[in-house]
Amino acid sequence: MKFICTPLFILFIVPALSFADPIDDIADLIRRGNIHELSKMFAPSVDVTILENENVYTQTQAEIILDKFLNQNKPETVKVLHKVNSNQSYRFGVLLVTTTKETFRMTFTLKGTGANLAIIELRIETDKVK
Repeated sequence: MKFICTPLFILFIVPALSFADPIDDIADLIRRGNIHELSKMFAPSVDVTILENENVYTQTQAEIILDKFLNQNKPETVKVLHKVNSNQSYRFGVLLVTTTKETFRMTFTLKGTGANLAIIELRIETDKVK
């Protein structure tokens, strides 16, 4: 009986204990267009660059600006190109976001402590590789 329970424990319980990667979570929220949930991951002030427009915004302002951009450019696919997750208090991700109009490269930086990582920088630019 003990022999049978051990593989079942490993098969069902261990994957449930693994923590979700915040970069993958962000990619999923963008894919689904759920900017309201994504904005909960924003720091109180966020450095946002969308194409040529760069500014520092509050959490609410950043949500409105990103929501407007993604409503005008509906994501069709989102692919994680690169992620840096070797440091507990710093993460960096690069996404390739294909929209109804064109393809964009989205980069973001998360900083904080452990589970309290917050997006401090978000940059969207047209993808230069065609």
